[in-house]
Amino acid sequence: MVPFAGWSMPIQYKDTIMDSTLNCRSNGSLFDVSHMCGLSLTGSQAIPFLESLVVADVAALKDGTGTLTVFTNDRGGAIDDSVVTKVTDKHVYLVVNAGCRDKDLAHIGAHMEAFNKKGGDVKWHVHDERSLLALQGPLAAPTLQLLTKEDLSKMYFSDFKMIDINGYACFLTRTGYTGEDGFEISVPSENAVDLAKALLEKSEGKVRLTGLGARDSLRLEAGLCLYGNDMEQHITPVEAGLSWAIGKRRKAEGGFLGADVILKQLQEGPKIRRVGLISQGPPPRSHSEIVSNSGENIGEVTSGGFSPCLKKNIAMGYVKSGLHKAGTEFKVVVRGKSYDAVVTKMPFVPTKYYKPS
Repeated sequence: MVPFAGWSMPIQYKDTIMDSTLNCRSNGSLFDVSHMCGLSLTGSQAIPFLESLVVADVAALKDGTGTLTVFTNDRGGAIDDSVVTKVTDKHVYLVVNAGCRDKDLAHIGAHMEAFNKKGGDVKWHVHDERSLLALQGPLAAPTLQLLTKEDLSKMYFSDFKMIDINGYACFLTRTGYTGEDGFEISVPSENAVDLAKALLEKSEGKVRLTGLGARDSLRLEAGLCLYGNDMEQHITPVEAGLSWAIGKRRKAEGGFLGADVILKQLQEGPKIRRVGLISQGPPPRSHSEIVSNSGENIGEVTSGGFSPCLKKNIAMGYVKSGLHKAGTEFKVVVRGKSYDAVVTKMPFVPTKYYKPS
């Protein structure tokens, strides 16, 4: 167990990180992610209010669908990334990172107070009465289907429903942080342990409890950012390769914090870009230096490790624009020695999100 954002979290359960990662891809994993912070914004102006703080076109989402978004600061940097769901025109549900909870809630709260003072209509509720379980992998849907009457084959990636699961009133989102098909289940805290036991039981032991170690290798293989490593207050969504998360209308109109910086980067291109890397030698880690073949500093690794699925070193980092194309070769410095590395398209392992065929 390790301390993480004020919680005590398991790096692993009985299985090794290697075995857990492979089992998630072949069978399934159950993660306790109750450390993450779910909240609801309600009121007639909940959506315009949220759009003043994030880059997504929330208004354009169909009811019961969601998207990845980024909270920005006035310099265009990322305060946090979040999955935001439009439940109705007057209700938005979002989940923010545990490590960012305090600053996110302070940021949202301060802006909400100012917004309402000007006659705005938005309220919030932080779902501290609920726990969050993430069920991921090819057995996620068949296992969960045994515990609900809802037809999960009609729920696609990013869809959201409030439904009964095992008799408990749950918020269900078809999403995750592994690159696999799966669900995040917000459940009343008093029912969380029983629901976790039921999911493990229904899978006949094939879905396994999985800790932070495999969660990190899975998300890295899927090319997904970890806030605090691959995204920070000084990194914009454009630099992070998340321009797709900026809604088309938002690209035209702006209207969010730091829009001037971000819209300029969209037009002119950013000075640095997030890339995927495959490297030789020992696995590079966060802050490993990236250098040209002549030894000049050209960037830094932000996440790295050994891929259990690919059996090779993978990493993400930032390099100067122009050096970000797939196939570009340079070196990464690990413990004072330089090793060959090449820019590779992400995700490293193909994603399996459940989308309409």
